[in-house]
Amino acid sequence: MSTDKVSVHGGWASRWVFILAATGSAVGLGSIWKFPYMVGVYGGGAFVLVFLACIALIGVPVMLAETLIGRRARQSPANALKALALEAGHSGKWSWGAFAGMITALLILSFYSVVGGWSLDYIIDMGRGDFQGVAADQVGAYFGGVIADPWRLTLWHTIFMLLSAVVIAKGVVAGLERSLRIMMPLLFVMMVILLGYSLTTGHFMEGVHFMFDFHPDKLLDGLLPAMGHAFFSLSVGVGSIMIYGAYMPKNSSISGTIVGVALLDTFVSLLAGLALFPIVFAAGLNPSEGPGLMFVSLPFAFGNVAFGQLMGVVFFILVAIAAWSSAISLLEPMVAYLVERTKIRRGWVTFWLAFTCWFVGLGTVFSFNIWQQAKFFVNDGAGFHLYQWGAASGLDFFGVIDFFTSRIMLPLGGLCFVVFAGWVMGRDAVRDELSIRSPFLFALTLFLMRYVAPIGILVVFAAQLWK
Repeated sequence: MSTDKVSVHGGWASRWVFILAATGSAVGLGSIWKFPYMVGVYGGGAFVLVFLACIALIGVPVMLAETLIGRRARQSPANALKALALEAGHSGKWSWGAFAGMITALLILSFYSVVGGWSLDYIIDMGRGDFQGVAADQVGAYFGGVIADPWRLTLWHTIFMLLSAVVIAKGVVAGLERSLRIMMPLLFVMMVILLGYSLTTGHFMEGVHFMFDFHPDKLLDGLLPAMGHAFFSLSVGVGSIMIYGAYMPKNSSISGTIVGVALLDTFVSLLAGLALFPIVFAAGLNPSEGPGLMFVSLPFAFGNVAFGQLMGVVFFILVAIAAWSSAISLLEPMVAYLVERTKIRRGWVTFWLAFTCWFVGLGTVFSFNIWQQAKFFVNDGAGFHLYQWGAASGLDFFGVIDFFTSRIMLPLGGLCFVVFAGWVMGRDAVRDELSIRSPFLFALTLFLMRYVAPIGILVVFAAQLWK
């Protein structure tokens, strides 16, 4: 296969645009709140060291695998794996793994859009001053009222999905590249504004100690969480990075670029913690209450500190941008695939896929209100039931989608891609795409892709499945 192929969808203007795109895909809701929270709970500096090691051993090899597959084939993930497998003399059925990953991306987008819609809602609510001076239980009741209203959730879910679809419909250059050139710098600006404000709260060093004090006794407790988050934080396993790699210039170094993306994603996550936790401490809150309180703890914090209303608006704009940049990366792989296979115009493909995701997302919307009592996979002591209305245990619709995608499909997708690059493509093809001159570094990279990353993913898979 010629290595100077170009994608029919276009390409990035430079490696820096790819860095913006890949970082935008990786930096999502989890990076803004979950990672800083995990740092504080699982040992501070000890957790950071373990996390960076796991990024190097698991996250970066999988990201390298996705990127080099995408750039080698210059096609959507499913078509890329099929073409490269046939080129290497293997079965084209490897494409099934990529196709499953693209379906997973759409399922994730279906509920990601709902949560992204909450952030849009809260920009308005915060700007109106709805949280100024209110008590913590009032903020909790407010959020409860938001998710109990299916019409309100559907409205914001619809708006968020439309925003994502508009970017994708315009194409790689006019849509993705142009929007990312605006979104990602704006995300960093918002982060710096929040960080600057945190320095004025009088609790900045308290936040630093919470995140970075070294607690070696918590090292083992944080090992599996660090491995899991290292894998999930880089947005690998669904083909998003692969399709972005298909648009990457041939003269760009994949290895250097991916290491840069991994470090930048980690830096943004740490910066988020340094910006947010001082505000949490200033409001007298416990930062260890959990990662799921973004729409309760922080609105209360912003409502009870000086200039909190303005900073709260900045924060939820930041959250919305992070969610938006991740959402478009989830939609792009399947759009590219269908454009290649059907030759239907990108706008129509995007519309129907976005509508499908929106429709499935209604299940998540209703999980918090009118379908709240609908439970799946119920084990009530009398036996196992696939579905039962009003059961005390079991998963709601949102829980089923989340469990299936995050605990099963994402690890399996990452395993498929790294095994394909390490074992199926062949050494010469991998060496040509990575352009690593040092024989030792290339051998080390191949060893990580062939052995270390797959074993690490299997450990993550087992831990996610049984926790």
